[in-house]
Amino acid sequence: MGLVLSLLLCVLILLAAGSESPAKATSGSKSLFPPGVTVQSIVAGSTRQQQLVTLCPLTEPESKGRYYINSSDYSILSTRSSIRLEYEGTSFSSWSVPESCKVQNSQSPTTKLHCASAGIHTIKPNVGGQVKERHLSVGDSHICFLWYFKVLDNFEDLTQTVTVWVYDPESSSKEELQWTAEKPSLNSKILTILLNTLGQHPYINTVVKRISYEPSPLSSEGTWNITLPMTSDDALKEIRGTKVAFQDCFISNLIFLLTYPLMTLSSGPTDLPLTLPAGSPAMLSASGACVSSFSVLVTEEETFQTNDSFHTWTRIRVPPGILSAAERHNVSGVAIFKGELIFIISGSLYIKTESSFKKLSVRDGAPETGIIGITRRKWCKIRYIFKFEKERSTMAVWTKSEVYLGYSTKTFTRVLDISELRAILKFDNKGEIEVQSVTYTWHPLELAVLVSYCVSCTTTKKIYLLLCNEDSPKWILQDFQLEVPVDRTLTPYFLYSALPDLILWDAHSIYYFYKNFTISGILTAESGEISLSRLSAGSKIHNVITDHTGSILVKMENNVMFFFKSDITDGVKLHTWINTTTKTVLLINQFTKAYLLSYNSQYGPEPQRYPLYLELQSVIYKTQEQCPYVAFQHNIFGQFYFMDKGDSLKFWTQLVYPENIGLNIVVEHYGPNILTWTQEVSYEIASGFSTKSMLTSFSQRTNYELVDNYFKLQEENMGLVLIQFRPSETSKMCPFSKQALEITVGCDVDTHIKVKGFSDTDCYRRDFSYVIDKEFLRDKPLENLKIRYDVEEFGCPQRLEFDVPFQPVIELFDENGFVKIVQANFIVWEIHGRDDYTFNNTMKQSGCINEAQTFKSMIEENKDLPLDEVWGPHNYRTCFSYAVGKPGDLNQPYEIINYTNRNHLVWPMDHSGMYVFRVRILDPNFSFCNLTAIFAIETFGVIPRPSFYLVAALIFVLMLTFISILALSYFWYAKIYRQFIFEPLNKPPSKQKKK
Repeated sequence: MGLVLSLLLCVLILLAAGSESPAKATSGSKSLFPPGVTVQSIVAGSTRQQQLVTLCPLTEPESKGRYYINSSDYSILSTRSSIRLEYEGTSFSSWSVPESCKVQNSQSPTTKLHCASAGIHTIKPNVGGQVKERHLSVGDSHICFLWYFKVLDNFEDLTQTVTVWVYDPESSSKEELQWTAEKPSLNSKILTILLNTLGQHPYINTVVKRISYEPSPLSSEGTWNITLPMTSDDALKEIRGTKVAFQDCFISNLIFLLTYPLMTLSSGPTDLPLTLPAGSPAMLSASGACVSSFSVLVTEEETFQTNDSFHTWTRIRVPPGILSAAERHNVSGVAIFKGELIFIISGSLYIKTESSFKKLSVRDGAPETGIIGITRRKWCKIRYIFKFEKERSTMAVWTKSEVYLGYSTKTFTRVLDISELRAILKFDNKGEIEVQSVTYTWHPLELAVLVSYCVSCTTTKKIYLLLCNEDSPKWILQDFQLEVPVDRTLTPYFLYSALPDLILWDAHSIYYFYKNFTISGILTAESGEISLSRLSAGSKIHNVITDHTGSILVKMENNVMFFFKSDITDGVKLHTWINTTTKTVLLINQFTKAYLLSYNSQYGPEPQRYPLYLELQSVIYKTQEQCPYVAFQHNIFGQFYFMDKGDSLKFWTQLVYPENIGLNIVVEHYGPNILTWTQEVSYEIASGFSTKSMLTSFSQRTNYELVDNYFKLQEENMGLVLIQFRPSETSKMCPFSKQALEITVGCDVDTHIKVKGFSDTDCYRRDFSYVIDKEFLRDKPLENLKIRYDVEEFGCPQRLEFDVPFQPVIELFDENGFVKIVQANFIVWEIHGRDDYTFNNTMKQSGCINEAQTFKSMIEENKDLPLDEVWGPHNYRTCFSYAVGKPGDLNQPYEIINYTNRNHLVWPMDHSGMYVFRVRILDPNFSFCNLTAIFAIETFGVIPRPSFYLVAALIFVLMLTFISILALSYFWYAKIYRQFIFEPLNKPPSKQKKK
């Protein structure tokens, strides 16, 4: 009787839903919805606890069938796995399983199943004459062990230590299965030690930057420790190991998120809860696609925040006295930032930090009231945004009449209002215009705004789409138009795609606009039905999530779910997973897999792993739908690439498909036409399969030498181009259908040059001062110039003997370190104006045909410019052409250096000095960046030339001394001479006295 009443109630609900279904496209808009396109699937992943999967759709409200395995990773479900079956209901009689599978007790609602052979096995719980079945895919893979890890944050040196070991889901501890273990269980310890003995060597590889981190030797506890730096732009990581088997089992690679430590906000003991209005479905907000595990859940009872996909969580509450009781129960939106949460409460913005909770007002540039939505970027674009100094928006908020962009400083700028909308749409004042929704596209700089327009506004309204690029804030009306009932509110979402692929949904239907809005329509499900509400007992669309494979999962408020893929125009209804009364939301966990999050007032948020790929296989099994190709492979490991002048990017793609189908690899691009590309295609046919390989090379062919508009030409050839590779056909069962990437042509802020052999550490002396004699300065000032040498700015000077010439060797670096030695031409000049140095090569020795440029000639041509700007790649002219320049004195020093021309700096021979040089790349075809570096040379060994006055004084003193000695000698000898004139030389002897 209860079942009959339930069926009658369902019929009444369906009839009511039919009156609210989307209006059929009118003849004028019918061309907007042609049939077409295809889909793909998502790969199941890891979770932290044992999860249950509903076996079949419910026909009795209380009946429920499900299965689970010990492993949280359903991708390793194999013939080795023990499968537990459970059924809850009043009419269960037995389990019906294939002969290749065995159950412990077929009459028990709860039992264990083991399948000895791989394949699709139909599991049937026999229920009162009805047979409910699910087609379970059991593999024969030899991958059956898993990696377990835990993280320790080291704030002293901003690193993270990841402790890793191996566990077998079939023989591990309960803590390991629930992901709460702090150390390996005994079985896991033995297994890890055995694998280490066999040569197992795990390492962590980052997915974006492709950096590998090696472990320390295995510890006595049976764990490896891997230390890596904290990072925010390379959060997606993967634990890999060597291909070592134990008992014919290998270890599955594990992809996980690891970023800088994310702290959740705390609440005081007297704080009060923030909630949704009564009767609202739960609302989930994630911290962007880069850190999807950092989320906030808002329910009718509480608000919760987590940094690990609700494995642990905290309540978010606000101080009393700021909001009224009605306001606290009227949250309509939330956005997450590092250390901050922004809520929409009763149409106003409130920001909560660890220490405060306040309202954002006009002082911050935000509207006071009327805010109906807030959004952040849906796709992770952190590397692109951090590559440029210009600040990008972090969020967008909107009212019915205005759009605002918010920045990291939590200030806002209005970028669109009704008057501008009327001017763009060219509508008069008769109709009513409203902003419906705002969202970011897959393009890192684009913002989309949905606008509704109607005149009478009684039955239908028209929806228009505008796009804006943040670097050129001009709103462009797109070739997009949709007519919907006036009471519908549309939510837009741009999919993973280079060409804009957009889906929108209201309460009942999904609208798609693929390939830059050229393919459009309403998603159809069973029997061509366009109203998903009719297929789910009148329930409304609640959650829509998607991923990089193009898989799209739609959850209704009553937990009925549908699946389709990008480029697909039809979807499938999945098996019932959870009862219709439980309030749930969809989320992506820290292992980048789909989860269902339910809220229990007693236990709080409870995440449940959802094995989407197995569910999809079970539903599509009888349709025999297959992927048209066997494999689509490529070597595109990153999403973001930089291209400078002279660079080229080569991507290899390969498509394997059954012979005679005739598939192709399609290359599509979106953005400015600044790249050229060539393709090399090869074919191979063997064993009934065709293999098509394609090598695509992207480059630029613009020549910037000898142009008058150098900077303008550079600007015209810089920009962001989105590229995607895809097979010409796809289906729901394909693992993925396209690979998209961004190529930025321009200057990478992390690109820089250094002079080889110089550093800013280990200097033989620190900061000091010295004086440059005025006669050695280019401008010939009236006084000597005193210089303070700053080691931090100039680096350590290199000491050279005065007779040793010096040739700078320039090295190019990027964010990953050394790239290459620069072979291009460059110039050097002394930044303080010294000109008492020269070059060993003359223009003639260097092979010049006409007179080459010099600093002296360039200063004369650009007298109004500072020395740093007179000469560069913008005005470089070669001397090796008869058509450029003019004849002159070719015996002048040649001031241009490169790695191979053996041109050296030569020092003066009569004095030593300190020289601080700046080097600049001169080749106009080398880089979009203005590449410069500083190095310093100190010469020594010259015997100082004596002063003229000192020498003259010394000679004068010596001559004076000499003359004085001569004069003294003269008088001395004259005295002696006079004495001998007046006195005889020999006196006669005196007479002796007589006695």
